[in-house]
Amino acid sequence: MNKHFEIRKFVIGGVAVGIIFIYLIRLFTLQLWSDDYKKNADSNAFRKEIQYPSRGLIFDRNGKILVYNEPSYNIMVVMNEQRGIDTLDFCQTVGITKEDYIKRMADIKDPLKNAGYSRYTPQLFMSQIPAKEFSLFREKLFRFKGFSVQKRSIRQYSDRIGAHILGDVGEINARELEQDSDKYYQSGDYVGKLGVERSFEKQLRGEKGMRIMLRDVHGRTFGHYQNGKYDKTARAGKNLTLGLDRDLQQLAETLLEGKLGAIVAIEPKTGEVLCLASSPTYDPRMMVGRDRGKNHQLLDKDPMKPLLNRAIMGTYPPGSTFKISQALVGLQEGSINPAISFPCSHGFNYKGLHVGCHGHASPIPLVPAIGTSCNSYFCWNLYRMLNNRAKYGSVQNAMTKWKDYMVAMGFGYKLGIDLPGERRGMIPNADYYDKAYKKSWNGLTVISIAIGQGEVTATPLQIANLAATVANRGYFITPHVVKAVQDGRIDPEYKRKRYTGVDKKWYDYAVAGMRRAVLGGTCRGADLPGIEVCGKTGTAQNRGHDHSAFMGFAPMNDPKIAVAVYVENGGFGNVYGVPLGALIIEQYLNGKLSEASQKKVEHFRQMHIKYPDYAR
Repeated sequence: MNKHFEIRKFVIGGVAVGIIFIYLIRLFTLQLWSDDYKKNADSNAFRKEIQYPSRGLIFDRNGKILVYNEPSYNIMVVMNEQRGIDTLDFCQTVGITKEDYIKRMADIKDPLKNAGYSRYTPQLFMSQIPAKEFSLFREKLFRFKGFSVQKRSIRQYSDRIGAHILGDVGEINARELEQDSDKYYQSGDYVGKLGVERSFEKQLRGEKGMRIMLRDVHGRTFGHYQNGKYDKTARAGKNLTLGLDRDLQQLAETLLEGKLGAIVAIEPKTGEVLCLASSPTYDPRMMVGRDRGKNHQLLDKDPMKPLLNRAIMGTYPPGSTFKISQALVGLQEGSINPAISFPCSHGFNYKGLHVGCHGHASPIPLVPAIGTSCNSYFCWNLYRMLNNRAKYGSVQNAMTKWKDYMVAMGFGYKLGIDLPGERRGMIPNADYYDKAYKKSWNGLTVISIAIGQGEVTATPLQIANLAATVANRGYFITPHVVKAVQDGRIDPEYKRKRYTGVDKKWYDYAVAGMRRAVLGGTCRGADLPGIEVCGKTGTAQNRGHDHSAFMGFAPMNDPKIAVAVYVENGGFGNVYGVPLGALIIEQYLNGKLSEASQKKVEHFRQMHIKYPDYAR
């Protein structure tokens, strides 16, 4: 019996020790590892107020403001404090229904929609309330315990131009929060979504500040903690200066009204983008405020795809603009020389293969071939290179050499412009044709790429970059939209000269051919008084009407602008491409348009292209 009681004594003692041990562990956890009670205590004593910086402004190359800030307000709520308010009065004050109120509260508590939720810290209830709508709520704020106001700003645009370049700012989503490596953002913050607003987000956003305020037992704020010793001042975002010319951008967008296509202009010496217009476009002011989501959906559902930046995302057959690159490769590799002539009997005819061409003198040497855009000449050029087994050993080796030149000229891969969403286009290689033709192919099989057709595609940006490369006689600088960042450095990549591997001397013949095209060839519509324009048309075959293209630069011996125009289903290059390109060059170099040119602008603005059978 004594032994039995002895055992019970130890069991009861062990249980008591165990309970005490559990309490000690829990106490230790609460004191050192868990911050729940600390948060609760801090929330009663302190109020941490985030101070949001003003976002950097955006200017054009001449100092004209493009994007600025306007004040707005967010309504915040601390869920641990939000009790006993008159819900009906609150909903009427802020202009929402009770169902909206319930849903918003549920969304705040949902960790899938509001990562990092805490009931002790302010959570976003409503965002981007304009100052006019906010006044009534401010008067009644004392009635709504747990709710507070956070002053913010929203973006505004000085004009309706440049939507694809400037981009917009919207509320951060869950995926973007997960990708936030430096943990700068929290739910309800705004972040750049498109354009330079996205690609220069870190420079534009600035640095948040913080105010730590003391509160009494009733939750009333009565001063800064330790007189603001631990407060942090917000630092405004950095301003951006773009290479964009606002007047030129406005003209480009006007010329493209009612059409699908793009206009890109580059300053050859610096690579700065002077204009980058895509059509159709939209007013960037549609993407401001609480209607942003609704307007984005409308634009996204539009069958003409106004959200698509065709200047850097549209991949098209470059057509005859591509012939300039082919002439340069042929000269460098020796498959042609400036004096050699080729026959053109209404096209290229060899071994049963026919590639059509328009009427002109025959046989024809290089410079006139560029001026008249002779298809036959450039077909012979590519055929002689790809079938030169004595030099290359195989058509595959010759094709690889050709492809390497195209890549060096900026085709086939992204150029690296400082805008999101750029596409690479298509430059086929030997492996591509080996798979397509089971290694049984030669120069005749792929002859269409000699004139910018077949598998070859390029973006309007890449075509404009080719014009800039010819203007520079053999090199280009990666095209970029941002010219300068306030108190910051531009990526060195946007200063580096990228050479093509073609000797400078051969570019003189390309320039001579492009000048001849303007003086008496396919680009006569670009012959401007007092300006030596060099140009090249492109008529790219398509399922429906051909695409109309043009690339050129001016002045010939001191180039200040290189331009590419691409109008879908616009027909021959001289119908839309040439005259639109000439107007862009005239505006930029002269600073204005002549009276006759102004009439042309109105004419082209009213010329809308209909797309009854256009498959998208």
